[in-house]
Amino acid sequence: MGEEFDPRGHVLVPEHRVLSREEGEEVLRRYRVKPNQLPLLKVSDPVARAIGAKVGDIVEVRRKSRTAGEAVAYRYVVEG
Repeated sequence: MGEEFDPRGHVLVPEHRVLSREEGEEVLRRYRVKPNQLPLLKVSDPVARAIGAKVGDIVEVRRKSRTAGEAVAYRYVVEG
């Protein structure tokens, strides 16, 4: 087959970034949550694959927002 599909260039796909271990721990402390309480992102998701996310990583998702300017969310990478 050909190259693997990379959806990051599409206008509807927000910016995704794998956080460092320290950044992930800070997010969990700040929001007082456990990783599995974050929304989940499957390791097989095309964006997760494109950014090299691994099971157990925390991914930051930044999207433009008309009201907030920019909205930041976090996802916990799981098997699947």
